[in-house]
Amino acid sequence: MNTLYYGDNLDILRRYVPDETVDLVYLDPPFNSKATYNMLFEEHDGSKSAAQFQAFEDTWHWDQAAAAAYQEVAERGEKISQAIIAMRQMLGDTDMLAYLSMMAIRLIELRRVLKPTGSIYLHCDPTASHYLKIIMDSIFGVENYRNEIIWDYTFRMMDLPKFFNRKHDIILFYAKSKESFFNMPKTEWTKEDLIKSRKQAIHVDENGEEWIWMPGGKGHSKNKLRKISEIIEGGKALSDVWTIPIISSSAKERMGYPTQKPLALLERIIQASSNPGDLVLDPFCGCGTAVVAAQKLGRVWIGIDITHVAITVMKRRLIETFEPDPNFNVIGEPTTVEDAAELAQSDPYQFQWWALGLVGARPIEQKKGADKGIDGRLYFHEKDGGETKQVIFSVKAGGTNASHVRDLHGVIDRDNAAIGVLITMEEPTKPMRAEAASGGSYTSPWGVHPKLQILTVRELLEGKKIDMPPVHQVNVTYKRAPKQQKRKGDQPTLV
Repeated sequence: MNTLYYGDNLDILRRYVPDETVDLVYLDPPFNSKATYNMLFEEHDGSKSAAQFQAFEDTWHWDQAAAAAYQEVAERGEKISQAIIAMRQMLGDTDMLAYLSMMAIRLIELRRVLKPTGSIYLHCDPTASHYLKIIMDSIFGVENYRNEIIWDYTFRMMDLPKFFNRKHDIILFYAKSKESFFNMPKTEWTKEDLIKSRKQAIHVDENGEEWIWMPGGKGHSKNKLRKISEIIEGGKALSDVWTIPIISSSAKERMGYPTQKPLALLERIIQASSNPGDLVLDPFCGCGTAVVAAQKLGRVWIGIDITHVAITVMKRRLIETFEPDPNFNVIGEPTTVEDAAELAQSDPYQFQWWALGLVGARPIEQKKGADKGIDGRLYFHEKDGGETKQVIFSVKAGGTNASHVRDLHGVIDRDNAAIGVLITMEEPTKPMRAEAASGGSYTSPWGVHPKLQILTVRELLEGKKIDMPPVHQVNVTYKRAPKQQKRKGDQPTLV
């Protein structure tokens, strides 16, 4: 079954993924670029929104967790131990060493779960690719290195004062062993490209068939005449430089998630190194491009991410892309009040994002003095092209009282919101219920809705919904993922 895990991928790999069960790993971890990436939303007229939410910080720090990862790798007594010790001597206890230590311990686990026929594609950028290649050589073996793929993502060129324009990422491709599966992707030859590449004339036989000299024999030491029609039909083998445009701001597949990669890129990797029915794993799956591509191509998949923002985006994307039968499980999210209470205590921000995900609301950026009293928003239209209306949310992981309801009432008035919802772990008190009841009502074509509503986590887990116009008809909170169109002769989307 396709499975989406919430949690630290190191823990998930060790707890849930057995040895030699995965056919293909693709990972696109944070690059250690010291950048902060925001989840971008669109305004309801399709323009770029000023509303953003910090999805993750692309920075690694030398702390206790990094030091523990380093120690574990260094004490293995293998080639990777020698490599990481040497890197510490060169780099010192820096953020870069933290990044490499945290990556090394995970790459060791990824090698463990790969089948002998499996492969791994590590997506990175030039700030750390040279170090990561040494790490990969140490773990997978120099003999199993296959390619350093250059993804030329193309973008608008700028005049930079100190260096050349940067317009590519690097994908390190390694096999688990010499038994690894590979199916060479092909692109179309044109007659003109073929003639240009061979720099020679066409030979025409007595039947009018066109021929050209092409490499043949072992090591391309011999040439032979081949029919141009057969060459074109067979396709042209790809090089290790891939020109695939980055996702444009107007692209249908764009989800607004930072670092989102094009489906075409992941489809190429999945088709090259797996077969229908194989298991594909992405341990840093973000908004889920790899798992969507895998399901589209008839592979089974495992996706892992450590933030509830990513999990929420992925769930919506999968449901909308593969409806009416998305067919996946989610493991690690709270499913009981006790689970939710544990998350609320251990990580209030992740609790807040998870709770907002239950109602389909987007989180808002927590900036001092901005959007005070609002943790999330949900937007809707009463009719196509109508005025945009909003539901605002306040999420409380701990104790609540009537003052929180009064505060939310004030925010509703301030922002001219249609509805305000307080999501709380604890059962509301009678004064809280009374305060909510005094909040008035909002009237829509679907009826009269309380303007102030209180929902507990228990009620949400039991299926209770916000009293508002039907979300499936009017919700415009997130950009909708394009639905997968099944064509005649396609592989089934699920196995």
